[in-house]
Amino acid sequence: MKDIMIMNVKKIAFGAAVVFFAGFASAQTLQDGINSIDSDKFAQAKTNFTNMIAKEPSAENYFYLGNTYLKQGEPDYAKAIESFNKGLAADGKSFLNKIGLATVKLGKGDRSAITEIQKIVTDSREKDPEVLFRAAEALTLFEKNSAPDAAIQYLKKAIEKAEKKGVPAHFYYTLGDAYRLKRVPGDAMSAYDKALPLAKNKASVYTRMATLWMAAQQWQQAKQNIDKAIGVDATYAPAYKAMAYYDIRYQQNAKATQDLINYTKYADEDPYTQLEISKLYFSNEDYANSKTVLDKIFDKVDDPIKFKLRAYQSYADGNYAEAKQNMDTFVSQAEKTRIQPADQGLQGLIAAGLAKTETDAAKKTALMNESQQKVAIAKAAKDETMKWDIELANIAGGGASQAEADKGPTTPEIDALKKKVAENPQDSDSLFKLATAYQDAKNWNGAVLTWQKMIALLPDWAPAYYSQGYSYQQAGNNDAAKLAYEKFISTVKPADQEANKQTLAYAYFAVAYMVKDSDAAKAKDYVAKSLQLDPAYQDAVKLNAEINK
Repeated sequence: MKDIMIMNVKKIAFGAAVVFFAGFASAQTLQDGINSIDSDKFAQAKTNFTNMIAKEPSAENYFYLGNTYLKQGEPDYAKAIESFNKGLAADGKSFLNKIGLATVKLGKGDRSAITEIQKIVTDSREKDPEVLFRAAEALTLFEKNSAPDAAIQYLKKAIEKAEKKGVPAHFYYTLGDAYRLKRVPGDAMSAYDKALPLAKNKASVYTRMATLWMAAQQWQQAKQNIDKAIGVDATYAPAYKAMAYYDIRYQQNAKATQDLINYTKYADEDPYTQLEISKLYFSNEDYANSKTVLDKIFDKVDDPIKFKLRAYQSYADGNYAEAKQNMDTFVSQAEKTRIQPADQGLQGLIAAGLAKTETDAAKKTALMNESQQKVAIAKAAKDETMKWDIELANIAGGGASQAEADKGPTTPEIDALKKKVAENPQDSDSLFKLATAYQDAKNWNGAVLTWQKMIALLPDWAPAYYSQGYSYQQAGNNDAAKLAYEKFISTVKPADQEANKQTLAYAYFAVAYMVKDSDAAKAKDYVAKSLQLDPAYQDAVKLNAEINK
C-alpha cells in the first residue's frame, strides 16, 4: 500500500508561517498554533485558531484554521473550504484565502490550480513574504501535484523580502522541501543547514534531514539525525514517526511499535492523526493495533480512506468478503484521483481470494478474470505496494501466516531462537539458524516466514530465495516456490555461479518441472540449463527425455 506505507515528508514536519502583528499576544497565539501543526498536534492547532477567530474573526485567522485541515494526515477539504470562504467573506481581497481555495483544487488533482496560484501571487505584486511563502507551501504540499520550480522561485523572493526583519527558519526548510521534491538532495540539505541555526526547535530540521537521508537510502545518516532530533526535544512527535519508518525498514517490529506508542503519546488525539497511526501500525504488520486504533476513530473521521485501510486489514486476515465490501465503499466515495493502481491490485487479490471458495463455475471464472486484469494494472504501473505474484500464489496455495507457523511443530531450539530474533531482529545468524530449525522440524510455514525476514534484511543474498522456494515447495505451494526459485536464479551473481552450481541446477529443474504442462518452451529451456550445470543430474535427464519426445 504505497499511499499507506510510504514516507511523506509533508506529514512529518511541514511548514510554519509568520505574520508580523503589532500585538505581542496575537503573535504568540499564532506561533502556538504554528508550533502545534509542526508537532502533529492538529486538534490543539484547531482549538488554538478557533479561539483566535472568536477573539478576532479576521481573514488571516480563518486562513490558518483552514490550512490546518489541509496539513493534517489526510486533508479534510470540506472543512478547509468552509474556513477559507469565511475568510473571503471577512475580506474579499484576501490573497491567503484565495491561495487556500486553490490549494484544495490542487489537492484534489486539478493541476490548473498551479496557474491559479501563480496568478494570485502576480495580483499580490509579490510584496508580502507571507503570501509568497504560502503560495510556495501550497505548491509543495501534494507530491503528485506539485510545482517545485515555482515554489523555489517564490521562496527565494520571500527570503529576500524577509531579510530586514530576519528570515524565519521555516522559509529555509520549506525551500529544502521544494528541492527534495525536485530531486536535488544537495540543495535540499543546504537549505536545511541554513534553517538549523535559525530554528527555535531544531528537532523539526533534524527530522527533515533524517527523512531526506532515508529517501537517499542512507540509513545510517538518517538514524543519526533522528537521534539528534530526539536529543534536542524528546517530546517532538514527528521524530518518532520517522524512527518508526526506520525500524519498519529494518523489520524491527517491536521497536517500531514502541516508536508508534511514543508518537501517539506526543502527538494528540486528533482523529486524523490517529488514522495516520493506524496506517503506520499496518505498515509494521501490527494488524491488531492497527485495527484497534481504527475502530476507535472510525466513526469520527469522514475520509473514505478509512474504508480502504479496513479493507487491507480484512485482506490480511483472509476475510475477503469484508475486504471487498470496504474496498467497494472506498471506491464509491473517494475522489477518482485518489484511487491508485495499488487499490486496483488489492481488488484483484480480493477477487482471487473470493474465487477460491466460489462454487458457481461462471462466477469463479469471472472472479479469476477480474483478478488477473486488476493485478495486471498494478504490475503495469510498476507498483510495489505488495508482492503481487507472491500474494496470488499464497492465496492459491494457502499462504504462510504466523498463526499457522505457531500451530506447527516446534522444538526447544526453535523457541530459544525465536526469543533471540525478537530481541534483535537484525541478527542474521540467528535468523538463519531459526529458519533452518523450522525446516528440520518440518514447520514449513515458519521456515517460509523466517526466510522472508532474512530476505528483507539481506535482499542480495541469493541462498535465502532458494531456501524459501524449497520451504514453499515442501508446504505444497508450487506457485510461490516457482517464484522464489526464479528470484534465486536472477539474484546469483556471475562470480558466484560456480559455488552455487548444484543449487542452480536444482532450481532450474524445479521450475521446469512446475511449468512443464503450462509452458513447454520454458520447461525445455530451463531443463537444458539444469543439465548444462550438472549433466549427471538424473531427475533432469528424465524430465528432459519426457518433454523432448
